[in-house]
Amino acid sequence: MGPVVLSQLATGLSVLAGAVIVKSVMDQKPMAGPFTRCPTCNGTGRVTCLCSRWSDGDIGCSTCSGSGRMACSSCGGSGTGRPLPAKIAIRPPSRPS
Repeated sequence: MGPVVLSQLATGLSVLAGAVIVKSVMDQKPMAGPFTRCPTCNGTGRVTCLCSRWSDGDIGCSTCSGSGRMACSSCGGSGTGRPLPAKIAIRPPSRPS
């Protein structure tokens, strides 16, 4: 093996090792911050598209653009299980005259 092949092999192995380290850190502490992972998509933000659930082998629609994965409807694609803010207006009961 020449020096070029060895340097390419070393570079490839170091990239692979770095990816493994980053993955292990992300599994322990996701970048979601104080919010928990979405239980529906497990924090990925993507779920199986409806077109692939009920298809006969072909995958692809305008929702998933042919990938077979669409944005999670529970978290909106963020991957976190944070609650959506909602504004609720409560009117005091009217008094009879």
